[in-house]
Amino acid sequence: MFLSSETRLLSFLYQEYTIMAVFIALFSVVVLFVVDIFGQRTAGFRFYATFAFIVGAVTSILCGFIGMRIAVVSNYRTAYKAKTSLAEAFNVAYRAGCVMGFSSVGISLSILLSLLLAYTAIMGIDHHDDHTKKTKYSYQIMMELIAGYGLGGSSMALFGRVGGGIYTKAADVGADLVGKVEQGLDEDSPNNPATIADNVGDNVGDIAGMGSDLFGSFAESTCAALVVMATTHDLAHGRYLLYPLMISAVGIIACFFTSIYGIYFYKVDEISKIEKALKIQLLISTVLVLIGLVFVSFWCLPADWILDGRKCRWWYSVVCAGMGLISGFLIGISTDFYTSNAHEPVKEMASACSSGAALNVIYGLALGYKSTIIPVILLALTALASIKLLGMFGVALAAIGMLSTLAVGLAIDAYGPISDNAGGIAEMSALGPEVRRLTDALDAAGNTTAAIGKGFAIGSAALVSLALYGAFIVRAKNADHNRIQNIEITDAWIFASLLIGAMLPYAFSAMTMKSVGSAAQEMVKEVRSQFKNPRIRNGEIEPDYERCIKVSTTASLREMIAPGILVIATPIVFGVFFHPLLVAGLLPGALLSGVQMAISMSNTGGAWDNAKKLIESGTHLGENGQYMKKGTPEHSAAVIGDTIGDPLKDTSGPSLNILIKLMAIISLVFAGGFANTSFLAKTLDIVQ
Repeated sequence: MFLSSETRLLSFLYQEYTIMAVFIALFSVVVLFVVDIFGQRTAGFRFYATFAFIVGAVTSILCGFIGMRIAVVSNYRTAYKAKTSLAEAFNVAYRAGCVMGFSSVGISLSILLSLLLAYTAIMGIDHHDDHTKKTKYSYQIMMELIAGYGLGGSSMALFGRVGGGIYTKAADVGADLVGKVEQGLDEDSPNNPATIADNVGDNVGDIAGMGSDLFGSFAESTCAALVVMATTHDLAHGRYLLYPLMISAVGIIACFFTSIYGIYFYKVDEISKIEKALKIQLLISTVLVLIGLVFVSFWCLPADWILDGRKCRWWYSVVCAGMGLISGFLIGISTDFYTSNAHEPVKEMASACSSGAALNVIYGLALGYKSTIIPVILLALTALASIKLLGMFGVALAAIGMLSTLAVGLAIDAYGPISDNAGGIAEMSALGPEVRRLTDALDAAGNTTAAIGKGFAIGSAALVSLALYGAFIVRAKNADHNRIQNIEITDAWIFASLLIGAMLPYAFSAMTMKSVGSAAQEMVKEVRSQFKNPRIRNGEIEPDYERCIKVSTTASLREMIAPGILVIATPIVFGVFFHPLLVAGLLPGALLSGVQMAISMSNTGGAWDNAKKLIESGTHLGENGQYMKKGTPEHSAAVIGDTIGDPLKDTSGPSLNILIKLMAIISLVFAGGFANTSFLAKTLDIVQ
């Protein structure tokens, strides 16, 4: 059964990657004409931005695929080890996450470094050249072209997150509403036709999609820093330009030693130690990277340099990257407080289930809105300090700093769905209640760490988007035509486009949530039709799992197209048809509303999930003084809340951080093309 589920997963990925390949081919033509031909500053044909885009897209797919393969082979191993030892089961799941984390970060960093070295050699750029010389190519032009690497990564991440999210949530919602609520079956019961589709979907959305997403953040933040550095006279030299990559390299080393401690020295021999073991990984890696930042900044950067007429010191970079690193850690702590069933907010939600699903939903929405306060304040302080010290270069460093512990972040994020599927395998294989109890404990901790990972990804996306926006403004101000001279919020075009940008996350979320609803409705019909045969409900015959998998596959591939077109086409239409000035208003509008929506959605969904898990554990006292448990009205209320939250935390919320990043990187890569092709600028008097 499990080998066949792996085959089904590969079948879905083959179809999804086929669609992605078609997109890569078509969008490469757009990049070629708008960026390499119409947006170039030098004469002659070139293919640099297009090639960087293709390499970034393929790398993003590769990172997601490697993570998915690792998860598939680790799911049943974790379940098997849970038969004999909690510590061994934890180690298998966490080691699998580490393999994914180090593989993704290592591949991403090595390919980007290879691109830098290859382009430097091909373009004939001397490491000692002054970037202001009137040569055919310079570091500034090269970095603008290499930004296509980040564009390719984010484009594929969007389809991976949206397509995978729709796939898994269609199956999950259908399995919960019919199997658990209507039929009273246990979670992951083999008698539920949608169970295997749900387990396959966890690998597709939470592993492959998440791996591509965080790769995109890494690529974009590094590209943003390189673009800004290349426009700074004192930093536009070979050794200094390696500084952003060196931060990531130091992060890999720090995460390596952190994982050694987590695997070999901290033994998880009690359920109470699971969550602590994962959280301590973030703390240790943060401290180690913070120390490493001082040494790498001192070694890689000049003692001082001039940026926008101001004298800057090398330790300013330590402060900026350190602010991002510490903010990421504190955002994780805040997310843990609002989503873990060890803290009061989730316990309060579980208690509210005694009064029905309506109160559970109200409490969950309030929790999500409230949970935005601390992360947004931290992001605001980080942006303030970074801009004051180093301008947009400081913001890019803050984003890189936040992502410097990415190997460990990916490890604890991947640990969650691996443990979740181990529980499903334990249930379907009838390994017994004790094994399921241990896998549920692993999964409960994984829900919290997955929520921490989502908060981490959203926070880094905000800084990455802001850094890319700064790089876009620099590029647009230096354009040959239709350049941006100044940006004022009272400008009519800026304010109008700002409002439209703030609306886009709402439109995108509506599309993705409705897509999940539409796909789930098809799944509900399919599961109900199979349950008309009582022999399936009683376990006398095996359900037709293939039909449910086909429903999820068809629906997800169909529904992911429209949201993708909305995100990709909007900045291109605004820039190509109108003026870069409208894009300058569009991006911050999407950033400001998108970040807060994403945090709220992810935390609300995560809290609903853990409130359900808390009730199912049988350890929480309800308002009547009785322990809450499965099969009760309050459990049904919790299941309904969790069902509503599934598309929020696993589809719409995580996809929003890709929206704000992708729009920003598209604008940066296409900035030169916007300036040369905005043919309605004069007609509509969009001039400065």
